[in-house]
Amino acid sequence: MTLIDLASDPSVLVRKAVASRADAPAQALRPLTRDQDRQVREAVARNPSTSIANLMRLVKDDDRWVRWAVASNPACDESIRQVMLKTSDKELRGLLAESRQLEPELAAKLIDDVSPEVRERLGTHTHDPNVIDALLADRTARVRKGVARNPRTTAAQRSALAADPVVDVRAALVRAVELSEGDLARLVDDRAVQVRLAMATSEFVPAHIRETLTRDADEMVASAARDYRPGSGTASAVRAPRIAHRPSATGTSRSSGGTSH
Repeated sequence: MTLIDLASDPSVLVRKAVASRADAPAQALRPLTRDQDRQVREAVARNPSTSIANLMRLVKDDDRWVRWAVASNPACDESIRQVMLKTSDKELRGLLAESRQLEPELAAKLIDDVSPEVRERLGTHTHDPNVIDALLADRTARVRKGVARNPRTTAAQRSALAADPVVDVRAALVRAVELSEGDLARLVDDRAVQVRLAMATSEFVPAHIRETLTRDADEMVASAARDYRPGSGTASAVRAPRIAHRPSATGTSRSSGGTSH
């Protein structure tokens, strides 16, 4: 009862504290989903005790930070993800694409997302080999580059990426994952200096390949291979799924006055 009373406290800080409590009852959280202060609503959106009905309201909030917070809530279920799939908010769809709980049927729809960024994020984080196969054929290089950073690709998929016509894709691949001897043998003589340089500094390239690169025709590549030290190379790769946090406001918390899309 105390938390329910405090949910209507005149202080934003108090209401935000209630909104953040995992033991807050539904009667306390429900009115806070409509709070005039965006940070209070965002706190409810992150609270794992928030009901699906309240998350459904918040995922449609006018403020983008509130919507994005819903994506990181462990209570978010398929019904919420269905709404995220259909939103016009590209970042919200991108957060959906990075979700570990993403259902195969939703992932299949994101393959054709209008935004290359969303497809790239799907390619980097998906666990579905069929989705990876589909994105390997994407005509946008940044999407294939996202797939190249995915550690769940198969040997066959990595070989396909090693033969990609775009330099950035091949360079991303050698920085991110281990490759077969056959793929390494081809890439060590890659026509692009950028790819060979990436190999020279990659933590995933074996010592004998790096030794070959110390004799590379390009001195920058050769020098990078000679100077390489374990732990100093380009690390793998896959960025953790984004969990959007708005920069902390200084001073008094602002209310949601203008919407943010």
